[in-house]
Amino acid sequence: MKAKKNPDVEVGRNSSLYFAVGLNLMLLLTYFMFEHKTYEKDVTARDIVQVDDFIEADIPIVNLDVPPPPPPPPPALVPNDITVVEDKVEIEETLIESSEIGQNEAIQEYVANVEEVVVEEVEEDIEVPFAVIENVPIFPGCEGLSNQDAIACFQTKMQEHVNKNFRYPERALEMQMHGKVYVLFVIDKTGKVTKIKSRGPDELLEQEAERIIGLLPKMTPGKQRGRAVNMPYSIPIHFVFKEQ
Repeated sequence: MKAKKNPDVEVGRNSSLYFAVGLNLMLLLTYFMFEHKTYEKDVTARDIVQVDDFIEADIPIVNLDVPPPPPPPPPALVPNDITVVEDKVEIEETLIESSEIGQNEAIQEYVANVEEVVVEEVEEDIEVPFAVIENVPIFPGCEGLSNQDAIACFQTKMQEHVNKNFRYPERALEMQMHGKVYVLFVIDKTGKVTKIKSRGPDELLEQEAERIIGLLPKMTPGKQRGRAVNMPYSIPIHFVFKEQ
């Protein structure tokens, strides 16, 4: 037969509760200890300085040997007798006339003779397009043809020149550049090719197109009304990349 225990007098009845409360108190105390802040207090010592005796320093007077200033200059001697001489020579005044023209003065008209006028002929640089020029520039090898045949010969020779001097830039081949370059130039009144400009997809292709046009030979200049004139002309150059 087991003895019955009284639950009110059991020692370990609330041990877990006491343990939890104690643990929480220790944790709270530890938290406050870590969070507690302290500040350093600077101790300042204040002293009162009292000066009983005021020492006056005597500055010695130094006598410098400075020479005395020079005496003032004597007053100017003014003669007592002043004789006034009258000017007996009469001076003629010169009247200066104004060069301005007034409203009441008439302007003298001057009519120039035709013989006195010299007309200088100024030779103008006239540019006539290829489509409307009367006589196109004569490419070497196209002499003695009619105007229509000279136009066809000019275009044929131009294409042959491009094909003959065409060279694909190696760097452009490596970078697989291709496209169409439009070259604009002028055949001046002396037959030379000038003012070469180009527009294309890349600067390498433009430089090659300008090089080709720069190799064009000197031609017989185009004429308009019997006078040699400048003629602008443009030509497209195709750069076609083909993989081998």
